[in-house]
Amino acid sequence: RKWLCVMLTNNVGHHLMVRQAMIPRNLKPFPYLCGNRMLSGYKPKSNVKDSYKILELEEGCSLDDIRNSYRSLAKKYHPDSGSATADSEAFMKVEEAYRVVLSDAATKKKANENNEEEEDQFKPKAPQHRHYLSFEGVGFGTPSQREKQYMQFRVDRATEQVLEYRKQRLESQHAVTDLMKAKDVKQSKKVKITQAVERLVEDLIQESMAKGDFDNLSGKGKPLQKFSDCPHIDPMTHNLNRILIDNGYQPEWILMQKEIRETIERLRRSIVASRSKLGGPMTPYRQKQWNRICEQFREDIRKLNRRIDNFNLVVPILSRQMVHFSAEKEIVRAQKTYEALMENGEASNSDTKENEEENVKRFGWKSSLFKWLNL
Repeated sequence: RKWLCVMLTNNVGHHLMVRQAMIPRNLKPFPYLCGNRMLSGYKPKSNVKDSYKILELEEGCSLDDIRNSYRSLAKKYHPDSGSATADSEAFMKVEEAYRVVLSDAATKKKANENNEEEEDQFKPKAPQHRHYLSFEGVGFGTPSQREKQYMQFRVDRATEQVLEYRKQRLESQHAVTDLMKAKDVKQSKKVKITQAVERLVEDLIQESMAKGDFDNLSGKGKPLQKFSDCPHIDPMTHNLNRILIDNGYQPEWILMQKEIRETIERLRRSIVASRSKLGGPMTPYRQKQWNRICEQFREDIRKLNRRIDNFNLVVPILSRQMVHFSAEKEIVRAQKTYEALMENGEASNSDTKENEEENVKRFGWKSSLFKWLNL
């Protein structure tokens, strides 16, 4: 036998050493592939789907998958592979299927490229050269032409900005003017309403005087009493406020504030008086009495604090709101007040004794006789 070694190159760039035995002259030689061309006039008979099944692939796979599948099947069925599954007919089918699948993949790839080229025609193409990055990407042509176009673009843009600024300024001026007009109209309406009310009140007063409604008043012909001697208060305003207060027109929160202040002063005086009555030193019995007095004082303070909460809900001014009173602080304050009173009392008693001794020394038995007679 004569052996013939042929070096063939397939589409995947693989070199295969193919050995072919001596074939009789009456038989045609075995067709080998070189690239996508056949050395003989052999034409494939299988279709695309069968070719994918032979290569154990699915349609739409990548070229790498096709090549890897072909390599593995060629190693499995090639007559010279030396494997137990070597079969020349199976290898021919694999070779034919590989060629068909490659042709189909190339056709689909070319169709996809054509579609992408058609889509790219409708997409805006950005300049790819570095010199197009200057002049903010405006213009086309040579650099000098693009510079002129860019200068014109800047002029147009500046003109548009100036016009926009003038437009906004005029709109703001018109807005201010309209606001002033509306304010003037509102003020004029307010003045007209005030004048109309004043005229109405004056007409009602004149009508009542004509009917004699003011003739039976108890204070007719008598001057108004001035309730305040402070020179910084307007007498008329003070009298008007006093008349409103006397007739029940005083706001509720002012009455509540006055009541709270009077209540806390009364409680402070009462606890100081109670401590003074107990005197000192504190015996266990007096201590029990003092504890009862303090407990009652705490209850009164709790009631007063609830009254303060109600006052804070109705007071119209935030700065006029009041804080809660602390019963413990008030008790400590009363104790200090009592101690101060005791110190002042002792000082006054010592002063009176010293004065009496001086009088005795000064007047002698006469002063003591007069005191005895007075007693």
